Amino acid sequence: MRNNVTMRDIANKIGVSSVTVSKALNDKEGVSEELRLKIQGIASELGYRFNSTAKSMKEGLAYNIGVIIPEHFIGETQSFYLSFYQEITKHLQRYNYYGILQTLSSHDEKNLVLPGTYYENKVDGFIILGQIGNEYLNVLKEKEIPVICLDFYTDQTEVDCVITDNFYGMYEITNHLVKQGHKDIAFVGNIYFTSSIQDRYLGYYKSLLEHRISLKDQFIINDRDDKGAFVDIELPDTLPTAFVCNCDQVAYNVITKLQSQGHRVPEDFSVVGFDNDIYSRISSPQLTTVQVDMAEMSKAAVKFVVEKVKNPLKTYGRVLVRGNIIHRDSVKKNDQKQLVSDKT
Repeated sequence: MRNNVTMRDIANKIGVSSVTVSKALNDKEGVSEELRLKIQGIASELGYRFNSTAKSMKEGLAYNIGVIIPEHFIGETQSFYLSFYQEITKHLQRYNYYGILQTLSSHDEKNLVLPGTYYENKVDGFIILGQIGNEYLNVLKEKEIPVICLDFYTDQTEVDCVITDNFYGMYEITNHLVKQGHKDIAFVGNIYFTSSIQDRYLGYYKSLLEHRISLKDQFIINDRDDKGAFVDIELPDTLPTAFVCNCDQVAYNVITKLQSQGHRVPEDFSVVGFDNDIYSRISSPQLTTVQVDMAEMSKAAVKFVVEKVKNPLKTYGRVLVRGNIIHRDSVKKNDQKQLVSDKT
C-alpha cells in the first residue's frame, strides 16, 4: 500500500470534502461522531500517516498518553491488563494518539516517583490501569495533569474512573448458582486488596441476603497477601458446594486445588470466575464467568482522557460499564451434600 495517502484520497473514497476529512482527523467540531469514526477507520485502512510531529509543535501537545500499570498486576502469566492496554492503544489511534506503557514499581509508588515521561513532557495525560494508592493519585492531581482511573476507583470522588459493574456482575453470577440449587457458596478473594474485589464480594453478599442464605465466615477464603501475591488456597474443613472467585485466575487455582484432592468440577463442586480472560478458557473444565467489556471500558477511558487534555475542567465521575455472564462447563445443578475437605 502506498505511503503518500492524502486527505483527498480519503475524501474521494467516502464521498465527502477534504475539509470534512480534516475536521474528523483533527477532532474538530462540525462532524458527527459516526462520520468521524468512519473517516478515521478509512484513514487507518488506507495507511494514512498523521503528521503528529508537526501538529505537536504547533499545539504544544505530545500526542501520547501514558498507561500506568502497577507491577504487581503484571506477572509472567497474567495477560488481563496487557490485553486492556492493547484495547486502549487501538482507541487512542482514532484520536491520533499513541499509548506509552509504563510499569509502576512498588518502590516508585511508595516513594511517589512519577514516570520519567511526565518530567520529559512526553505525555499529555495518564490512564492508570489497576489500583494504586491515594497518595500517588494525590501527587498526580497536584501536577494538574489529566488522569483517568481504569478498572478501579477510590474514595476521592473528584477522580474520574471507568469501571466494570463489579457489584452487579457478581450478584448475577451468584444468583445463577442459587438457581442451580447451591446454598453453601464460598467467596474467594482478599476483600481488602482492591475496590473491585470489595464490590464483587458485596455483590455476592447481596445475593445471599436476598435468598436468606447465611454468610459463613469460613466461606470467605483468602487468595492473596496484602501486596497482591497469590497464596495457597486453604479450603475450609466443611466444604461449600460452590465457589465464587473474584477473578478467573483464582478460579483456575481453586479448581486445581480441588482436583489435587481428588474432587471433580463440576460433578462435586461448581466454580465461577470473573473477567473472561485466558484462565477461563485454559481451565478444565472451562469457566462460567462474568465477561468484562474491555473494549467499551477502554473506549470510554480514552475518550475521557483526550477530552480532559482539551479541557482540563471536564469531569466524568465514576462510569460503570456492564458485563455479562458467559456460561461454560464449571457449573452443575447441586444434588450433593456437603463434603469434608481433605487436608492431607
